Amino acid sequence: MVSANVIASAVGVPTAGASDAIASGLAEDDRRMLARALEFAAEIYRERLLGTGEGALAHALGTVECAAGLRLDAPARAAGLLFAVPAYLEKGEERLEGEFGATVARLVAGIARLNQLRVATRTVAAGGKGAAKQSQAEVLRKMLLAMVEDIRVVLLRLASRTQTLRFLTRGENAQRREIAQETLDIYAPLANRLGVWQLKWELEDLSFRFLEPEVYAQIAKLLDERRGERERFVAEAIEVLSRELAQAAIRAHVSGRPKHIYSIWSKMRGKSLEFSEIYDVRGVRVLVDEVQDCYTVLGIVHNLWQPIPKEFDDYISRPKGNFYRSLHTAVIGPDGRALEVQIRTHDMHRHAELGVAAHWRYKEGAAARPREAKADPFDEKIAFLRQVLAWRDDVVDSSDWVEQSKSAALDDTVYLLTPQGRVIDLPQGATPIDFAYALHTDLGHRCRGAKVNGVMVPLDTRLENGQRVEIVAAKTGGPSRDWLNPALGYIKSSRARNKVRQWFNALDLAHTIAGGRAAVERELQREGRTSANLEALAHAAGFEKADDFFAAVGREDIGPRQLQVLIRNEAPAPSPEPEVTTRQAKAERAASGILIVGVDRLLTQLAKCCKPAPPDAIIGFVTRGRGVSIHRRDCSNAAILLERYPEREISAGWGVRAGQVFAVDVVVRASDRQGLLRDISEVLSREHVNVTAAHTQSRQGTATMLFTVEIEGLEHLRQTLALVAKVPGVFEAARR
Repeated sequence: MVSANVIASAVGVPTAGASDAIASGLAEDDRRMLARALEFAAEIYRERLLGTGEGALAHALGTVECAAGLRLDAPARAAGLLFAVPAYLEKGEERLEGEFGATVARLVAGIARLNQLRVATRTVAAGGKGAAKQSQAEVLRKMLLAMVEDIRVVLLRLASRTQTLRFLTRGENAQRREIAQETLDIYAPLANRLGVWQLKWELEDLSFRFLEPEVYAQIAKLLDERRGERERFVAEAIEVLSRELAQAAIRAHVSGRPKHIYSIWSKMRGKSLEFSEIYDVRGVRVLVDEVQDCYTVLGIVHNLWQPIPKEFDDYISRPKGNFYRSLHTAVIGPDGRALEVQIRTHDMHRHAELGVAAHWRYKEGAAARPREAKADPFDEKIAFLRQVLAWRDDVVDSSDWVEQSKSAALDDTVYLLTPQGRVIDLPQGATPIDFAYALHTDLGHRCRGAKVNGVMVPLDTRLENGQRVEIVAAKTGGPSRDWLNPALGYIKSSRARNKVRQWFNALDLAHTIAGGRAAVERELQREGRTSANLEALAHAAGFEKADDFFAAVGREDIGPRQLQVLIRNEAPAPSPEPEVTTRQAKAERAASGILIVGVDRLLTQLAKCCKPAPPDAIIGFVTRGRGVSIHRRDCSNAAILLERYPEREISAGWGVRAGQVFAVDVVVRASDRQGLLRDISEVLSREHVNVTAAHTQSRQGTATMLFTVEIEGLEHLRQTLALVAKVPGVFEAARR
């Protein structure tokens, strides 16, 4: 075994001091188990260094000291000491289970799983700014909680990150800014949501110190006092107020905290305030039993200290939109320094901390929920975890708390990683095919295999949290019909299943249309009318588009006899191309609803290249055998045609029939997210816009969607695009 002197030299403190710090509050048996874990870890770690340059043993001791401050139990602290043993010792997990039991081994394994996410967390932290980064960070925070069966693992991860930041304060380090950004994006919000305040403020302040050293120093100078001094000020205010409330026979719980530097900066930036306008640098909260007690306490506070004008808010009589209720006031407290006081009942406090008004939501900029909003299951689980942690403060030795903490795992979603470190969330039981379709529809169609953590697996493999998945795809091809068989278990998500169905529906329709077209062309050849206009024949049969007519023939909705009668009665015999004239005759309304000036009753069709719609400025171009093609005046294809055949131009204007619709192309660009296409489709459906074609593509977090829609006119289109632009994440919605 390693001697006490070796341990002391590794961590730079006397052994007895280190042991007392990490074992505080534990029973004698637990202390002995922790001492064994320390000796075991020291024997393995020796002079080993972590990637940051910190000694493994020193990091372990610092982590467990933080864990002791969180009042974690002996198995959790032992796991903190032994966190790196599996990486340095062959069959380390088996050794740990044999030496310290299954609980410690399981906790160490959980820590190792979270450590595997470093690539993903740093990728998100380095991924720029904006909604896409925020979305990835949110999914990653959920993934961190989902990957553990025991909340103690998350607390140990937060303690480990706090120790890393403390070490980085000792000198310059190339990784300092990267680690600080990762902490602000992932770990500090996680500590905030779980209510682990004693680590949250330190994670934020140290990260802010590394990322914005000048601003940090400026605010620290403006505070003109150390955190310890502010804590003493708050403690004195609590003592004075508690004494006054006791004399007034009011049952109250008074607590307080000084605002930390990062929080002050966030408020100054978010509300565009000067430092002198921040009155909650020091704050006290009073919890009482009844609503009337809130106003009694308010009177005592204002009688005790001088109120600051215009710094009183009554959110009890006028609750916020998320039902947040409390009294807020600011006063000139002891020594002439500003002090914020919040007064609320215990029920109001539970709602503020665990309900829809939860403190972490507005600190992260989340919008208030409407009254009819459906509860987010993830938010409910966060609230449950916070209740578990609050219960821990009262019954730290209870085995019931340990069992409750294990049951808090988020088990309805599986979180997976792309080779680039992007996080994808899918339903439990998802397969590589689900993963491929979540990335891109075309990739899902061409999926032929998958690698999970570098190992080839079958396509029906059930994926697990934290796995890195790489899709093996063919250059061309489509899905297999077997994927739709639920008994074979290839697909779990509804998105993937719908995409496969759409593929085969489109494939079947294409075959049907091709068969119908072949049948029509054979019948036309038999009748000697191969020059017949197919669009006109489709209109005569009651169809707007030729493809719809061919599909009906292919499905045999129109039988051979009906087709023969239709061709004999409606298909025109070949005729010479009409001569273009410049005479200005009376404008006649064509069947298509377009006025053609100079030619009576001439067949017209809208060009597919530019898809004109009223009131676009239009021109006509006389085609060979298909009448007049109508283009927008700014159409590049029309310009090329008229340059070659200027004599074929013909004047045209609109004569739209009531209820007529026109096809136009629109493009929508947005930050890619789950449910984006669904939200846009709901807007189009609500505006009675029929979508006849859609193509979506996502690259580097940006989704580009091309739609062909049918609209009554450009005003209808403008109104619809304005509503689409309001969908969260959409930054462009325009006509092509």
